[in-house]
Amino acid sequence: MKIVDWLRPGIKVKRWILLGFMGVLFIAFGMIEFVNRRFYSIYYISFYVFLIVSGVFILYISVIQGMRSIIALINKGYLNVSIDSKKLENLIYEKRLLIKGPKIVAIGGGTGLSTMLRGLKYYTSNITAIVTVADDGGGSGDLREDLGMLPPGDIRNCILALADTEPIMEELLQYRFKEGKLKNQSFGNLFLAAMDGVSKNFEEAVQKMSSVLAVTGKVIPVTLDNIVLKARLENGTIVEGESNIPEEVIKNGSKIERVFIDPYNAKALSEAVEAIEEADAIILGPGSLYTSVIPNILVKDIANALKKTSALRIYVSNIMTQRGETDGFNAADHVKAIFKHASGKIIDYVVVNIGNIEKTLAGKYKEEASNLVEINKDTLKELNVNVIEGKFISYKNGFIRHNSEKLASILIETIMDKKLLSDRKKIIEYFYLSERLKEKNK
Repeated sequence: MKIVDWLRPGIKVKRWILLGFMGVLFIAFGMIEFVNRRFYSIYYISFYVFLIVSGVFILYISVIQGMRSIIALINKGYLNVSIDSKKLENLIYEKRLLIKGPKIVAIGGGTGLSTMLRGLKYYTSNITAIVTVADDGGGSGDLREDLGMLPPGDIRNCILALADTEPIMEELLQYRFKEGKLKNQSFGNLFLAAMDGVSKNFEEAVQKMSSVLAVTGKVIPVTLDNIVLKARLENGTIVEGESNIPEEVIKNGSKIERVFIDPYNAKALSEAVEAIEEADAIILGPGSLYTSVIPNILVKDIANALKKTSALRIYVSNIMTQRGETDGFNAADHVKAIFKHASGKIIDYVVVNIGNIEKTLAGKYKEEASNLVEINKDTLKELNVNVIEGKFISYKNGFIRHNSEKLASILIETIMDKKLLSDRKKIIEYFYLSERLKEKNK
C-alpha cells in the first residue's frame, strides 16, 4: 500500500473539519456585519443572508461527510475501534425508544421475577425491581448468617436479568463453587457481599453493582431491616424462616394460614415507595406466593402505597402450584391470599397461563404433587379482578418457566391499552413503542 493511500482517509477528515470551520466563519461574518452595519439595503441584506445560508449549508455538508470519513477510518482498521454503523444507529434508536417506555415497578423475588425482567427490559428502561430480602436458605442464607448482611441471591438474579453485559460475565457471576468451604456459593453473591463491605449500606452496594453491570432501570431491596419471615399454619404451628416454611407445611400436613415478618414494622426504602407512586403499572410476581411475593407487601409502606396508587396493578399468576405453599390453589386463591395479607384490594388484572405442558414433564410434576394452576373466573369476577389469558410456557433444564418474551409482550400491550392510551398526551409518545411491539409479535 502506498503511503498516500494510507493517509488519504485521515486527510479527508481534516479537509471536512477545515470546511466546517469555514462554514462557521461565513455564519459569524454574516451575522456580525448585519448587526454592526447601520445602513441597510436590499443588496446588503441579500448578501448577508447568502453568507449565513451558505455557512449553514457548508457546515451541514462538512459534518455529514466528516462522520462518513471517520466511519471509513474505523471500518478500514485505521482506528482501533470496532463499530458497525448500522448497529450503532439501531442502538441509539433503541435507547431513545426505551427511555420513552412506561414506568413499571416489578415486585417479588426468586427466579420468576428475574425471568420476567429479562423480557421487560426490551420494551422500557423505566423499570424498578423491588425485591424481597426474606430469603434465608442456600448460599444467601450462609452469607446472611456469617456476615450479617441482607440475602443477596434474589437481588443478584434481578441485577443480571436487567444487565447489559457479556454472556461470559453473566456465566462468571452465576458460577457456583463445587468444592471447599465455598461449595454451592455463587460468585455473584460474593461479589455483592464484597461490595457491601466497601459501601455505607446494602442499598448502596446494590447501586454500585448495578452501575458496574450497566443495569437497565433500578434494582432495590424492599427494606434494609433484617427481617425474618414466619408462618402460622392452620393447626396453630408457628414456623420461623423462609426456607423452613414449605418443609414444615408438608411435615405437619397443614396449610399456611398466614405469613408475617419480624420486625412487623420494617420500614420500606423511600425510593421504593416513590417508584410505586410514580409508576404507570405495578406488576406482582411471578414467584413463590408466600415466600417471594407476599413478604414484600408485609412491609406496611409498600402495601399502603399499592392501595393509593393510580397505576395499573397486575398480578402474574404462577403456571404450576407449589408443594408446601399453594397445594390445590387456583388463580383466584392466589389473589385472595394477596388481598388478605395486604388488607385490601391491590390487584386490577391477573395474568394466567392457558397453555398445556408436555406429557413427560406433566408426569414429573404430578409425582411432586404440582399441577397446572386453574383460573376460576367466577371468583375473580366477584373479586373485581379482570383476567388476561395467554400461553406462556417455556422449558429450561427440565423445569417449567414463563416465556419471558411472550409474558413481557402481553404485559406491555395491556399497560399501553388500559393505562397509557387513555392519556392523550402519551399517545404520540408511545406510538413508536407500540409499533415496535407489533413488529416483534409478527
